[in-house]
Amino acid sequence: MGASHATAYHLSPEFEIIGLVSRGESKVKLNESLGTDYALFDDFDIALTTTNPDAVCISTYPDTHEEYAVKSFEAGAHVFIEKPLADTVIGAQRVIDAAVKANKKLVVGYILRHHPSWMKFIEVGKTLGTPLVFRMNLNQQSHGYMWDVHRNLMKSLSPIVDCGVHYIDVMCQMTEAKPVQVTAIGARLTNDIPTDNYNYGQLQIRFADGSVGWYEAGWGPMISETAFFVKDVIGPKGSASIVAKEASGTGKSDSVEAHTQTESIRVHYADIDAKNAFTRPDEWLDLQDEPNHQELCNREQAFFLKAIHENIDLSKSMQDALNSLKIALACDESVKTGQVVFL
Repeated sequence: MGASHATAYHLSPEFEIIGLVSRGESKVKLNESLGTDYALFDDFDIALTTTNPDAVCISTYPDTHEEYAVKSFEAGAHVFIEKPLADTVIGAQRVIDAAVKANKKLVVGYILRHHPSWMKFIEVGKTLGTPLVFRMNLNQQSHGYMWDVHRNLMKSLSPIVDCGVHYIDVMCQMTEAKPVQVTAIGARLTNDIPTDNYNYGQLQIRFADGSVGWYEAGWGPMISETAFFVKDVIGPKGSASIVAKEASGTGKSDSVEAHTQTESIRVHYADIDAKNAFTRPDEWLDLQDEPNHQELCNREQAFFLKAIHENIDLSKSMQDALNSLKIALACDESVKTGQVVFL
């Protein structure tokens, strides 16, 4: 994600990159791939004090999000930060408080909020009545480089938290009702991760309006890729499903590019006549504006720039990011305690 966001800044004439920071060689490789000679740093604190940036993009592992974001705000910079906002609810609130205190913009990398197809999916979902049923998953048969990434992520968070915040956010946008209860299960399928974590999980959420939803996420070389792409919403008036024939193909489950592809939305109408026969055919919404992963990152950074230039009030989006993290971490608590968690 750091390379993708850096590429977005590089391509935009309204941004100027004044430093790339990473602990390893990724910054060197990025310079080479972009054909640039940006200043390189191994240490975040040195980079921050040396460059005095107007804005900072944080795409590190979640356990450093809080520290780097707070320091950036204290240095007078706006912040774009990858999801989740932090690895604890308290940490996330501290980041928001620091943004408010510094009077700087905080944009959280909820990439689906910038995807026209997902925006349409949410719009259609809101027309299906109440209550709603959400069925979503993102299982990843990760191997090679992606298994290294996932193992590093699981040093601080589980799959249902790290990826789950995206889809919990989608559920909350569709129903707009308060989440009241969560339950979750999980399994540790490998010794390659910390003993207190798990690489497969499934969560269930109950909302105040009677809506319910589940989300499933698994990472690792043992995970089945048979059903890694399920994105449905069902209501009294019918259902809507994201159908990604290409993105859900063999070998695509650990592809970041595939995770944001939608291709088409199938809308089913529940209207029936006196003989219980459907009166309306299913509708296929073929999506013309289908940005790839890099273009989505470009759009995220264009929004970040607009928020700064136009002084957009980001209060609700910050609270939404905090709310989805609260729900995801409550689900994580449920896995580890075996108990229902009331919100």
